[in-house]
Amino acid sequence: MDAIKGDICTILDGDKQFLIPVYQRLYSWEISQCKRLWDDIVDMQKKGKEGHFVGSIVNIAEKVMPAGAQKFMIIDGQQRMTTLTLLIIALRDYALDHPDDKTIKAAQIDNMLLKNEYEENDDHYKLLLTEADRDILIALVERKPIPDGVTSRLLTNYQFFKEQIEKQELRPAKIFESMRKLQIVNITLDRGKDDAQAIFESLNSTGKALSESDLIRNYLLMGLEPNKQKYVYEHFWRPMELLFDYEKDWIMDRFFRDYLTMKLGRIPKRDRVYEEFKSWRGNSEFSTIDELCKDLLSHAKYYTNMVFRRSANSRLKSLYTDMSELRMDVAYPFLLRVHNDQAEGLITEEELMEIIQMCISYVLRRYICEIPANSLNKTFATMKNDIRHDDYLNSIKRFFIHRETYKVFPDDEKFMAAFKARDMYHLRARNYILSHLENYDNKSPITIENYTIEHIMPQNPNLNEEWKHDLGPNWKAIQKEYLHTIGNLTLTAYNSEMSDRPFQEKMDMAGGFKESALRLNSYVVKQTVWNENTIKERAELLAEKAVKIWAYPMLPASESVSSEKEMSSDPVYTLDSYGTGEANKLLFDLLDKRIMNLSPDVKREFKKRYIAYKLDTNFVDVVVQQQGLCLSLNMKFSEIYDPNHMCRDMTGYGHWGNGDVELYFKDASDLDKVMELVEQAYRLQADDNIF
Repeated sequence: MDAIKGDICTILDGDKQFLIPVYQRLYSWEISQCKRLWDDIVDMQKKGKEGHFVGSIVNIAEKVMPAGAQKFMIIDGQQRMTTLTLLIIALRDYALDHPDDKTIKAAQIDNMLLKNEYEENDDHYKLLLTEADRDILIALVERKPIPDGVTSRLLTNYQFFKEQIEKQELRPAKIFESMRKLQIVNITLDRGKDDAQAIFESLNSTGKALSESDLIRNYLLMGLEPNKQKYVYEHFWRPMELLFDYEKDWIMDRFFRDYLTMKLGRIPKRDRVYEEFKSWRGNSEFSTIDELCKDLLSHAKYYTNMVFRRSANSRLKSLYTDMSELRMDVAYPFLLRVHNDQAEGLITEEELMEIIQMCISYVLRRYICEIPANSLNKTFATMKNDIRHDDYLNSIKRFFIHRETYKVFPDDEKFMAAFKARDMYHLRARNYILSHLENYDNKSPITIENYTIEHIMPQNPNLNEEWKHDLGPNWKAIQKEYLHTIGNLTLTAYNSEMSDRPFQEKMDMAGGFKESALRLNSYVVKQTVWNENTIKERAELLAEKAVKIWAYPMLPASESVSSEKEMSSDPVYTLDSYGTGEANKLLFDLLDKRIMNLSPDVKREFKKRYIAYKLDTNFVDVVVQQQGLCLSLNMKFSEIYDPNHMCRDMTGYGHWGNGDVELYFKDASDLDKVMELVEQAYRLQADDNIF
């Protein structure tokens, strides 16, 4: 590493070229930042200051070629370098436009700070940007016209500096003099000796944080030779960025988290995606950057197809729309895997769509049944472990069918009961539900946006006499119980006209129910009165349709019997299976009670070798031994806080249970200390369960 303090003129002077790597973002400084630089220059000159520090530029010196300019790859400071170059161009252009001002020489600025006079082609320019920025900066340097309609912060900021110079707050010569007083630390790294990535991370640890995807891009590309960088960027990374419309950084960040979840089978924390990616990369199945980036690109296609609802298959596109309306981001890691398996021929596109529909039904049924969603992300993160390649579709069906407690896939009976009783009107997904009830198996589907939701029995608490008569003496209780339920809700284009009218008027009026072609109203138009019985009957009919739309997974009869036999043949273990002595039983009872009291979601399973405590996956396993209990905490040893030094690092060692942390519980007096450690593993799992 070589660090030299100088000014922009010193840095640029000589046969040099500064390149912006392909992985760097486009130029992004705004007018406010340019104004701050300009104000510093004016202030320094007016107050007679000797200098002003503006920051650093970090670059990697490329191999010296027999001919051509010495090249430096900028890894930090491109915004600063580019902005100063724009100011230099504006000064040069002033000199060219005012030949009478002999205090500033355009040719001197050109040949010292903007161009390498004796070089050709790209080597001719001191600063070479990436992509569209490159052409615009070259056009400014060469004073070539910019095509109409082209917008760029380069142009905006150049125009700002040009206007400031024209105002003559400082003479151009004084501006140039001040620029030579701007102090810059130019840090040049040795590609063979210095860890450019580590230095880059350190430099970007303060100020505006880079996105996780920015950090990953730089990590993958920075260590490559320039030609290789360009190849990987153009063939893999740039096409991937374009899939995300480039500006949608937050979607790309989410993709990397979901991609890692798919690969790891667990959910990285949002602010740890980059670190987790680096750790996983070292142990991944990909031997080269090309292979990894190719895999990222293919999965990014699946991901953006889901997010942006892209597909030539209209049914698949419709399923993506359903996922979006239900906000099913939680299923993306699992569905990434399924899409890739379909692309590799393990399943057909038809089976892919059936699996997506299964996931939609799972989420919707749980939503209607008011089952907390806080475990869904963990459920989908680990689903891949239950896929059998020789029986792909049925293995997923079995997974769903065998979910219990808080992970259950509600059956038809539970779903129908909840569907009929739930307040549908105030649900976020009400339009989605009504739309599907209307359009199910309909070759001429309607667009729900053309309609509004109508309460057949009105919302007005002061019902007119006709409604009171139809509903009977308990009309208040009936209105309260059924008002917002599915049996009383429909669609109409005449909501304001219907208002609180009696039922028969709603039927017979222009645009009323009798004139409605909507399937949702097919039962309504047959009625002469609207009351508790008709609401309940219609709710039953709609619920019967709902269980078809959001169907429960069905296995072939032979498969169901086989699956039940397999389950029933599994041996059943108890505490006595481990030959537990009375002392150990006492320790176990104390520990078991404390662990089970952590949350109602904690499940205990007696395995052949140990007792597992889990949310979606095990967080602690207990092995019964002769002289006490051996606990395995499912976490990395580096993650445990162990002030009492009770834990052992089991990384790389074989042992019963999950995780790299092991400790012994032999004395009841240590229960509190042991639980403090167990709770750390529990919280790690519980935090990952947040939807």
